[in-house]
Amino acid sequence: MSAVPYETILLSVDRGVAHLTLNRPDQANAVNAQMAAELRDAAIAMRFDPAVRVVLLDAAGKLFCGGGDLQAFRAAGEGAGLLLASIASDLHVALSTFAGMDAPVVAAVRGSAGGAGMSLVAGADIVVAGERAKFTMGYTAVALAPDGGSTFFLSRVVGLRRAMDLVLTNRTLDARTAEDWGLVTRVVADDRVDEEAAALAAQLAAGPRQSLGMAKRLVLAGAAASLTEALAHEATAISAAAATADGREGVAAFVEKRAPTFGA
Repeated sequence: MSAVPYETILLSVDRGVAHLTLNRPDQANAVNAQMAAELRDAAIAMRFDPAVRVVLLDAAGKLFCGGGDLQAFRAAGEGAGLLLASIASDLHVALSTFAGMDAPVVAAVRGSAGGAGMSLVAGADIVVAGERAKFTMGYTAVALAPDGGSTFFLSRVVGLRRAMDLVLTNRTLDARTAEDWGLVTRVVADDRVDEEAAALAAQLAAGPRQSLGMAKRLVLAGAAASLTEALAHEATAISAAAATADGREGVAAFVEKRAPTFGA
């Protein structure tokens, strides 16, 4: 995969980094049916492309993502329920695929992330945000219910009480508060978001792909697992990792006091 022709997103792969950009800047990068379907197709393609070692998710324009396309929902009239069911189905496949793939997902957020945009942020593995970024759920403000995996991911990253506050009151978090709450991994100057996120993506792309995938799935599953289940999952994963070429290389490099070279 080098560059794939989509209309509402941009996708290219270079040196292990799949650069995925939400590309409806004139509509606040709002998620419509086409974007949801394209995100689904792109996520599946990236999951099964061995060249993809990390996903860098960002957005064109000044805003990250304003959420769902309310103009399209309104235009659908009485068919809005059917439209939302289709959009949610495709978006949810994309999000579950991101969570299940080996490649870590790094989100670079400038401007505001609301609704489905905040869901994308909550589901990312690492989030780099500009200091003027804003985050809000917004669903119940327009009499809708949360989607995009937000009810799963949000409580895991900010805690149940704070997630409930965000969902019911639609309060807006600034970047520093979002960092304090755990929604954002690190906050940088707005003009350094792309640079910092790209450097982080390059660092991860040079890492052990399978090991990183195992690790992120273990952490996600461990948040809801019993201790017995978590220990069993860890034992299975670390033994499987040790049997890979990267696992052998990582151990050998440590013992030999040199930098490892991963490539599996």
